[in-house]
Amino acid sequence: MANNTNKKLKHHRNQDSDDGNPEVWATIDKSFKQVQSVLDRNRMLIQQVNENHQSKIQDNMVKNVALIQELNANISKVVSLYSDLSSNFSTAFQQQHSNEHPKEG
Repeated sequence: MANNTNKKLKHHRNQDSDDGNPEVWATIDKSFKQVQSVLDRNRMLIQQVNENHQSKIQDNMVKNVALIQELNANISKVVSLYSDLSSNFSTAFQQQHSNEHPKEG
């Protein structure tokens, strides 16, 4: 079922339409880029924390406190970005479904 949904999404994304989908996809793309940027920063922070820990130098261990706090804040940021992305995607999907299947009344 997921594979079928993916095919529909890819097909829909490639269609030229006037329903605003290019903006939706641009927003989703921007969100994924923001997430990737934060994840890249987290990778660097984790490497620095590991290096500081392995050095066993007291100043480096103290620096780890701030690095770990930033890492924790970034994890919250990623959760928020994914939540927004999910909401945006869901709204776009529902709008598209409504456009394709208008209620008859």
